[in-house]
Amino acid sequence: MTIKRLVLIVLTIFAIARIGLSLVESWGQPQIQTSLELRQTNLVLHGWEWQNTNPDSATSEQSNQESKVDWTVARNALIGAEPFQSAQKQYETARQLAQTNQSKVLTKLQKFSIGKVTTPNDGAPSQSPATPLTENSYPSQQQQLQESLSDIEQLIAKLDLRIGILQAQQGKTDAAIETWDAQTYPKGLVETAGVLMGLWSEPPLVLPDAEQKIEQNLDNWFRYRALSQLYQVQQRQSNLLSLQTQEQETAEQAIVKLFVIAVMPGFNTLLGLVILVCLVGQLLFQGKQSLIATNHNVPWKTAWDGEIIWQVLIFGFFAIGQLLLPLLIGLSLGIVGINPANFTVQMSAFYVLLTYLIMAFGGLLVMYLSIKPFLPLPQDWFRFKWRSNWIVWGVGGYLIALPLVIVVSLINQQLWQGNGGSNPLLPLALEGQDTIALIIFFLTAAVAAPVFEEIIFRGFLLPSLTRYLPVWGAIALSSLIFAIAHLSLSEVLPLATLGIVLGFVYTRSRNLLAPMLLHSLWNSGTLLSLFVLGSS
Repeated sequence: MTIKRLVLIVLTIFAIARIGLSLVESWGQPQIQTSLELRQTNLVLHGWEWQNTNPDSATSEQSNQESKVDWTVARNALIGAEPFQSAQKQYETARQLAQTNQSKVLTKLQKFSIGKVTTPNDGAPSQSPATPLTENSYPSQQQQLQESLSDIEQLIAKLDLRIGILQAQQGKTDAAIETWDAQTYPKGLVETAGVLMGLWSEPPLVLPDAEQKIEQNLDNWFRYRALSQLYQVQQRQSNLLSLQTQEQETAEQAIVKLFVIAVMPGFNTLLGLVILVCLVGQLLFQGKQSLIATNHNVPWKTAWDGEIIWQVLIFGFFAIGQLLLPLLIGLSLGIVGINPANFTVQMSAFYVLLTYLIMAFGGLLVMYLSIKPFLPLPQDWFRFKWRSNWIVWGVGGYLIALPLVIVVSLINQQLWQGNGGSNPLLPLALEGQDTIALIIFFLTAAVAAPVFEEIIFRGFLLPSLTRYLPVWGAIALSSLIFAIAHLSLSEVLPLATLGIVLGFVYTRSRNLLAPMLLHSLWNSGTLLSLFVLGSS
């Protein structure tokens, strides 16, 4: 056994353990999908308030009535006929998920209490032998769990405030008051719950600093609805009219945002479904002459064996991305005394881009050095054909991927019930409403990632696997590795589905530009949705 092979074996064992641990850890982390759904729900609630009429216009009463009817039909088609009931279900689902996470954290804290430090009668601290802990491990881990528990309790309380407002909006005042009264609120929110109970009581009761509490602890449509109730109770008509004017402006923006994140993707999904049905129909009638049967069983001529594939994946992707790069960057930042946790959004975005570019350069360098002895390669390897129909393949593949990934994602949500983690870049892009940061995120996700990942997974891995597997098997295995490499358990099935479409497009087009375009469109669409939802 050579030294290189021995190193590969050791690194492979470490890689499997590291990836497995990351996937297991992600299982206990919440998905970002729940947050995205609540943000979209808030847009729907704002959109419901939009009135497509001008109160100062001199139009006739009949014209106004016809306009309202037309708008009601259009509005119901866009956001549904019962948005408040749907929103309540959405918030209740989020609350159930938060309670589940709360139970998990409490269970972990109870395990810590088994081995906690106790103090005997002589005053000298002693440690229970049940759970041996280092001097600093117990306090730090327990503190993290306590902070997590506090955040979850805060979240549940905020959700209850909003669920109660939705109940009150539907005329279920008693249920709303019961919701507000049943929760043990953290400090700072108990006064807000009291304010809401007073405003919707009979007769209404306005507590001191009611407006301030609403402004501090409520946002979006919920703030508008609570302030509207306050101004009506206090008969502050001028404030109420001003508030309604502001809400109309917000509602108009919400309609535009809903069009961008719901209507446009919905249309593209429908179009992709039509294309998919047509392609399947063509396959049934034309068989091997159909478009999707092109090159379906034509493998690449691969000069190297499985050890080179193994070497590129372990050295080029794992060793650099998971070992060397984190170690070197951690040491470098430690020497200069920089903590990434203190970075601004722009600094975090640049940090992500820089580390990704370094990892990509290292991975591509390892791949090049690994296949250098076999140069020159056959013409169908790493092909970039600008004068071909790669745009059609890329856009068409993107449209077809939409309905497929959506269906798999719906099944996936039922499987993981809101857990399984998400890409760490998504929260940064969601919360970072900064133009420069968003441009950097776009360069990372829509330019750097498609180029590097498509060269590695579709350009190198997939063709190399055709030496041992049929084309469809190479597509499936490379897609699974592509999905697992993202280290998020909840994203394995959706990303594997996307990887299959990417592999399908590449094997048929034999042009790396096509899957790169598809990949870029997919990540760009995700970033656009995050930007729109983050600005709501």
